[in-house]
Formats: sequence, structure tokens, C-alpha cells
Amino acid sequence: MFRRPAADLVVRNASQLWCFGTEVGAGDWPDLVEDGAIAACEGKVVWIGAADALAREVEILPGAVDIDAERGVVTPGFVDCHTHLVFAGSRADEHSARCAGESYLSLSAKGGGINATVRATRAASEDELVSLALPRLGRLLEFGVTTAEMKSGYGLSLDAELRSLNAIARLGALQPIETVATLMCAHAIPPEFASDRAGYVDLCVGEIVPAAARLGFVRFCDAFVEEGAFSVAEARRVLERALEEGLLPRLHADQMTSRGAIDLAIELEAATVDHLEALKAEDIPRLAASGVTAVLLPTSTLFLDDPRRAPGRALRDAGAALALATNLNPGTAMSENASLVLGLACRFNGLSAEEALAAFTVGSARALGLDHRLGALCPGFQADLVVHAAPSAAHLAWHLGVSHVRLVVKRGQVVFERAVASCA
Repeated sequence: MFRRPAADLVVRNASQLWCFGTEVGAGDWPDLVEDGAIAACEGKVVWIGAADALAREVEILPGAVDIDAERGVVTPGFVDCHTHLVFAGSRADEHSARCAGESYLSLSAKGGGINATVRATRAASEDELVSLALPRLGRLLEFGVTTAEMKSGYGLSLDAELRSLNAIARLGALQPIETVATLMCAHAIPPEFASDRAGYVDLCVGEIVPAAARLGFVRFCDAFVEEGAFSVAEARRVLERALEEGLLPRLHADQMTSRGAIDLAIELEAATVDHLEALKAEDIPRLAASGVTAVLLPTSTLFLDDPRRAPGRALRDAGAALALATNLNPGTAMSENASLVLGLACRFNGLSAEEALAAFTVGSARALGLDHRLGALCPGFQADLVVHAAPSAAHLAWHLGVSHVRLVVKRGQVVFERAVASCA
């Protein structure tokens, strides 16, 4: 005998309900339900189907939260799998000077660039880092982000890296967005090691990586392979030690030049390679066959006015796993605008609106190893969803940079609500 699932939250009257069931291998579960509804109980999805079947097939509990989507599109919560949002200081003046024509090298010689953020972050207490990051997370939530990865990497010393990581852990308990911590001591060579690169790599391998792993909540270790950052050999040392300590490798790869980071990522079975604006055509099928997720960061392309574009279309056609993220950081992507990320992924990276949406939800959950419970709307998955005051996924990407987010649900609880007009 059929037993109706009980629900303490229902969302009805959705024009489109994006489930992405086939993306997570959920049997015959669909990617899209037209004219749909969804029900959740105790933080998990229990039913999805046609809106006119909701009352018949679901036991709506007394006092349940009942949300009318008003013909808006309902999507999984966005998963921002690449941010650097824990930092102190501002680089607004530097950005203005660069826009006016001053070079990064010139600004760096004056103490600007990443070293300016390192100085400010080192000088900040853990409490200050938390206080500075909270409004950034609040803005991400307003754009529909329900899970966010956060990297260290502006401390570049044992004490400052651990302080940043501990701030990330505290942030997860202070606001609704679920947080994932990544160690990125291999972000840049700090000024005091400018003449001793090997000494800094030794510090990462011998002290920082093991100490970060001992915290117990850090999931990944990231490294930036690029001219002026780290070589493949240096990144290998850091990431191999990270693997020994139980941290999964990630790589900032092929952003400005192609220097062998793709080979390293494939060899180490890295979780992701991120950026890829300078990815070589011959590496696309190799990357697709490897299972390493390619993370596209189009806001940085816009911010830097970079004529190169990560080849999202070619990667998708080759069968690569794709993810999208904001890359929120003070130097190359100072924006929490998740809506802009969706639109730019279509314009810059050649994705359809539906492909971009999948990359920013289930694709990004996969990048973080969370696609068994996040990024899709299927029974048993966490009830993380967004109700948009827009009629379709295509509309979200077309109305560039505008947030149509009306309501955000995290673990079955409404955590953000905005009074907006009906679908436009």
C-alpha cells in the first residue's frame, strides 16, 4: 500500500523545477519537472512531482511552511566551489589604478598586489577575519548560494594560515551557508622568502600542511601553478604531502600560461583544476577522460579584461565534468554576484543557460565531493533550494547580473526572503 510522505515544507506552482537527477545518477529521476512542486521533511527532500499531484501524494503536516513559487523557476541552491573570501584590507585603489593603465608589476613594486592583502590579513585577528567575511557570505546568500568553499592563502605563514582556517570553521556556525575549508599555503611566495623559495616550500610541507590536517575539518589543499607563483615540482611536493595527510589536491591551473599543471592534476587524481583560460586544445580530451572537474571562473575573465576564455563548450562536448564558481577575492574577482557568473559562463565560456545552471549546482557539488547530498533536488538529498522570480533558467542567464532570488531554503529552513515583484 502506498504511504504518502509527510512534509513540513512544500514549494508549489513552479514554472520549472530543476532537479538534475540524471547528473547524479538517480535512476530515472528527471533533470527538469515542468509545472512542478517539491516537498521536504526534517531538512531533506521527500517528494517531487507535478504541482497538481502535491495534495494527493503528500501528507502536508500541520504548521508546514507552504511556499507559492508564483510561476517562478526553482533550482537547487548554488554551490560556490571556489572562493578566497577570508581576507583583510582593500585593493580598491589598486583596481582603480590598474583600470587607468598602471601595470600590476608597478603596483607590486609599491607594495600592492597580493602582498598588500597578505600584510593586512596577517595583521588581522581571527575575530576580525570573521567579522570581515560575514557580510560577504551574506551577499552570497542573497544571490542564492547555500554552500561555499573557502580558501586560506593570504596568510602564508603557519600562524596566519591556521588563523584563516579557524575563521572559516567559525563562519560555518555563524550563518546559514554551509562551508568547506581549503588550505592554500601554496598561493604565493611570501616576501620574507623571496630569496628562498625552497625554504617556503619546506615550511609548507614540513609544518603548515600537517598542522592544517590536524585541525580535522580541512578537506582540500590547493596550489597555484603559474609564472611568479609555484612550479609543477614545488606544487607536487606540497600536494603529495597533503595527500599523505588526508587532504585532497586541487590546482589553480592554466590561468595565464600552460605550465604542466594539467599533467600534475591527472597524475595526482586531483579533485579539480580551476581557471583554464590558457588550457591547450590537446589537453581537453585528456582532462575529460581523467574525471578531474574543470572549474570555470568567468568573473575573473571580466574583472581582468582577459581576452582568453576558458573553453567551456569544448570541455562540455568532450565530456568533462564542469563546475562554476565566483572566485570571490580582492585581486581578480571582487564580486559575490552569482547571477553574473551564470550569465558570463554562457557569454564567455559557451555554455547554455541550463548547462551553466547545472555547473553551478550539481557540478560544483561534485567538485567538492558532495554530489551525493547537494546540488540536486532528489528524494533523500538535502533540501537546499532557491525560488527565483523568473520564469526559466534561460531568463536567469539572459537578464545579466540581476538577482531574481526571492527565497532561499537551506536544510529545509527558509534562510533568506526578499520582497520582489512577480516574474519578469
